[in-house]
Amino acid sequence: MVEDGIEAEKALLRKTARARREALAPEFRAEASSAISFHFFDKIAFAPDDAIAGYWRIRDEADCQPILVRLMDGGQTVILPVVNGPEEPLEFRIWGADAPLYEAGFGTLAPSDLAPRAEPDIILMPLLGFDKVGTRLGYGGGYYDRTLAALRKRPMLIGLAFSAQAFDNIPREPHDIPLDAVVTENGVEFFEANL
Repeated sequence: MVEDGIEAEKALLRKTARARREALAPEFRAEASSAISFHFFDKIAFAPDDAIAGYWRIRDEADCQPILVRLMDGGQTVILPVVNGPEEPLEFRIWGADAPLYEAGFGTLAPSDLAPRAEPDIILMPLLGFDKVGTRLGYGGGYYDRTLAALRKRPMLIGLAFSAQAFDNIPREPHDIPLDAVVTENGVEFFEANL
């Protein structure tokens, strides 16, 4: 079956992507995350009233926190995802200034259950890999696929990654929604066909 072949190929790519990312020195990841933050603010346009969803870094992902803190300091609405269940879409909660964060599933942190909900205009997405046409290789749980299918409007999708996570080609299935841009330590790449 073609679908089984694609899943097997993606599983192999995930293994390769994890190994590439794990091989990066912690110092490099920290410096690269700072560069990613710089490139985001230098090249990504957003409106003052846009709600921007980020994520709380797990393991050795590119760190989104410098971007989120600067957005909050500038008065931007910042939201974080919450995992409600293995087959459920993510829920987005507004992270207010100085509000504590709690375990939110999958090893992440998010605002409490009492925090207001919001739909994002822009989503900063974690990933294992990306290719030259904006296909995102996630962890395989389908959380973002289900979430994007459930939203009323399609937000701008921006992957945050290290350049070592780039692949020439990642198989794209019908449910895979491509990135509009990816930000690495080397700059921003826009995928015009996806915008």
